[in-house]
Amino acid sequence: MKSLIVIKKILGNIKKIYTEMRKVTWPTRSELINSTIVVIIISAIVAVIIYIFDRFFSTILALILS
Repeated sequence: MKSLIVIKKILGNIKKIYTEMRKVTWPTRSELINSTIVVIIISAIVAVIIYIFDRFFSTILALILS
């Protein structure tokens, strides 16, 4: 009996999810590609900035410790 209630709750949640997913405005293919390119470029820029800071602080620390 308890498992039947759990199954009904799961099915109810799946129906709610399906209803909400129908309301979503999905991006077009070109919007998706443009957003992906922006994310890749920003990630690369951030990686370079972190690398520069890492090299700078590593050099400073090496000078202090030597």
